[in-house]
Amino acid sequence: MRKGVIGLLLLGGILFIALGIVIGRNLPASSSQTLGAVSLLVSPTTPPSIAQEPLYTVLKVIDGDTIDVLINEKKEIVRLIGIDTPEVVDPRKPVQCFGEEASQKAKQLLIGEQVRLESDPTQSDRDKYHRLLRYVFLPDGTFLNLLLIQEGFAHEYTYNSPYRYQKEFKGAQKKAQEGKKGLWADGVCTSLPSLGK
Repeated sequence: MRKGVIGLLLLGGILFIALGIVIGRNLPASSSQTLGAVSLLVSPTTPPSIAQEPLYTVLKVIDGDTIDVLINEKKEIVRLIGIDTPEVVDPRKPVQCFGEEASQKAKQLLIGEQVRLESDPTQSDRDKYHRLLRYVFLPDGTFLNLLLIQEGFAHEYTYNSPYRYQKEFKGAQKKAQEGKKGLWADGVCTSLPSLGK
């Protein structure tokens, strides 16, 4: 009797796995992309492919969207793809509204941390200032670029061409605006900073 029950459980498990494989293979590409987008917005965590990437030490937070990272024993300046935070370090511009808060948030999350970096084949490897262009993930899987937009510390920013997570970032900004988070809160910034740098 006991062997029969175990046999039925094993058979049921095998059928369940087989059914999952068949359904997964037959999902249209747009469905899987939509599912990925939904999960990204609900929980900004590391895509499975990035979890295998090496960790790099953050040396310095320059501002909310730019950091120094140690890569192969060399300091590299990394500019976060798809976001722009108000300016705090450009000597040609005054400190912009909510710039200090964005920088402090980045420092709170990154000082003393290691990060995983993801490039984007739709973007250049480096920008005109020779900074690496990357998505940044914390060791616990938090997607930093997305988080900064979700919490109102950054704007979505498209430079020249669409990027991999553009739809998710724009959706996150819309929700931050509707929720009046961070720089979108009433009375925080009378005029929002211009995008791009």
